Amino acid sequence: MAESSEVSIPTADGAMPAHLWFPDSVDGRDRPAILVFQEIFGVSSYVRSRCDDLAELGYAVLAPEFYWRLPQRTVDEGAEDVLEQGLALAGQLDWETAVRDGVSAAAHVASLPHVSSVGFVGFCFGGGLAYAVAAQASNPPEALVSYYGSALPQLVDAEVEVEVASLHHFGTADAYIPRDAVEDIRTWVTRGDNLVRFELYDGAGHAFDNPHPMFSHPQASLAAWDVTVDFLGEQLPVA
Repeated sequence: MAESSEVSIPTADGAMPAHLWFPDSVDGRDRPAILVFQEIFGVSSYVRSRCDDLAELGYAVLAPEFYWRLPQRTVDEGAEDVLEQGLALAGQLDWETAVRDGVSAAAHVASLPHVSSVGFVGFCFGGGLAYAVAAQASNPPEALVSYYGSALPQLVDAEVEVEVASLHHFGTADAYIPRDAVEDIRTWVTRGDNLVRFELYDGAGHAFDNPHPMFSHPQASLAAWDVTVDFLGEQLPVA
């Protein structure tokens, strides 16, 4: 399995730290890359484990530290107030600045040697951010996977459009994004487009893929990951 390395991404404000997984090339062949957008807890052990999973599939993986301007980049994952910590961090982040950073990261990963194409995968906060970046990037991804994108209701209200093959995951018991808002998202992103998949998971709440006991829904997590792997394999096959 590929080991991660610490790298930096050029932005207008300086170098944004990031983590890069790059599996060994076979005969020097190019491979697709996945840009991973963190949840509100930062590039946590969970996000890193998903990056490991993607690298094991053969993808190059880049996970930027979107909290890089803040004094603190991650939460204390073992603390009882982990949710409050995550919300406090996210509340300090300027959305438009984060989108610009995402656009810079998208350009950077596309420019890496031996990268043939790029996809986005985002979780919670990152699911909405990935969608917003895909709408603004001069080099949009070839595939987008958004797990319960928390900013999608606002992006849909603003009629932000993304014209790439996309997969959206939501739980039917999401207390953060009401079911009617989820249906509004479905209506917007699937209108007249057979390149968009929209998956619902019965009984799963918000952040159901995160293994923390506060959020975890193992059945939904496993099912959604299987769909994600199949979708990426169709849209971004690894040679």
